[in-house]
Amino acid sequence: IITYNAMISACEKGKQWETALRFFDELRERGLRPDLITYGAAIAACKGGQWEKALELFEALKKTSGLKPDLVAYGAVIAA
Repeated sequence: IITYNAMISACEKGKQWETALRFFDELRERGLRPDLITYGAAIAACKGGQWEKALELFEALKKTSGLKPDLVAYGAVIAA
């Protein structure tokens, strides 16, 4: 999961939101469970116009992940 988090974060910094979300989907397809860092990075990758996708990820974080959003996740969704 650490490697995926790093890749998603790198994509976010490079403004490659589509690639970041592909990595997010891939890790779940492989049976890995996203953590708060994963969600935060994926949501942050949606900055710059992909606010609907950011909200979708945020809702998944709240409802299906079993995790509670942290300040990073809230900040990322607001920034999107």
